[in-house]
Amino acid sequence: MTGKVPIDEAYAHTREMYQSLGVDTDLAMQRLASIQISLHCWQGDDVGGFEQSDPSLSGGGIQATGNYPGKARTADELREDLDKAYSLIPGTHRLNLHASYADTGGMRVERNSLEPRHFSAWIDWARANGHALDFNHTFYSHPLADDGFTLSHRDPAVRQFWIEHGIACRKISAAFGRALGTPCITNLWIPDGYKDIPVDRKAPRERLRASLDEIFIDKADPKYHRDSVESKLFGIGSESYVVGSHEFYLGYAIKNHLILCLDAGHYHPTETISDKISSTLLFVDELLLHVSRGVRWDSDHVVILSDDLQAIAQEILRGGFVDRIHIGLDFFDASINRIAAWVIGTRCMIKALLMALLEPIDRLRSLENDGDYTGRLALLEECKTMPFGVVWDYYCHKQDVPQRLTWMNEVKQYESSVLSKRQ
Repeated sequence: MTGKVPIDEAYAHTREMYQSLGVDTDLAMQRLASIQISLHCWQGDDVGGFEQSDPSLSGGGIQATGNYPGKARTADELREDLDKAYSLIPGTHRLNLHASYADTGGMRVERNSLEPRHFSAWIDWARANGHALDFNHTFYSHPLADDGFTLSHRDPAVRQFWIEHGIACRKISAAFGRALGTPCITNLWIPDGYKDIPVDRKAPRERLRASLDEIFIDKADPKYHRDSVESKLFGIGSESYVVGSHEFYLGYAIKNHLILCLDAGHYHPTETISDKISSTLLFVDELLLHVSRGVRWDSDHVVILSDDLQAIAQEILRGGFVDRIHIGLDFFDASINRIAAWVIGTRCMIKALLMALLEPIDRLRSLENDGDYTGRLALLEECKTMPFGVVWDYYCHKQDVPQRLTWMNEVKQYESSVLSKRQ
């Protein structure tokens, strides 16, 4: 139901309204169902992972705040929580794993010794539930990263350890792709940088470039594995200088034909990644987006249906970039129900995509090409009051997931029956 009007009746009326603008709502929902979002495993346990290691080691500014009860303590619990989150999100979507989430049965396995068999339970779960897997190297929360440097470290032995970790992760990624029949996007981000002003900015970047060259020396089969690299403006402990800057990785991705990752929280507060999409795609073949919400110096708040999020979705659809952009989420909030955070963020990302799909883009482009900027502005503003929510409700109805806020009833019930039992 939509209010007191049956959902089918409300949708039929709304479809006619959009048809008057030249928009096919049925086609928009069909296209939306084909776009997959990669949910991030680390929202479920506050970026902890399941290694048998010192929990005091954070490194790289990775920090979730809050102590909401019920976080996942094991890989089985995390998969159980993910199953609940996916059941409340319309569409079929992926999972983005970090290397520190290896399911080793309690055995300590060093990161440079990780193998596909240490993720066999994740592969089995993904296959059983129709999920593809993406992957991330884990260059933080480790004794050899505790001084804030990994691939650009002065010590060749430390660099070699992390190079071996990078190579191991690429092999795991390829195994994911072969097992699940779809390419695994594996993203490389490092925390390397200085808290205060450095004297030598060049040498760490030279060392990073050399390390990356060793990691990527073997070309993987793109049918199974794809590499991406991710920059950051600053982090906790690297406020003055980050080795892997945007310019560094943009150049490296172009030169080496890699996917470039743009994280919505990794730039200056006045920058938006939506404005970078069309520029970078002139020079790289594909982009990976890590969609998060920056708030002042924190880059990883739960995604909401903000102007920035809508701008990202608009740029993807207006530019015809759906086939060249991979959408992943990257936020972590330990102050609220973690499953609700997944659902809110993912549903908002999908809502933004649907809103962009419901734009009369051909008509808007025609007005712009004709120089009718008055008409363009008027139509853009008119779109903002179109009954998008009815189409969203109908899409959720057709995808057999809860409409509106009714999904929170299931989250609360799950919290009562499952999460509250965790100590």
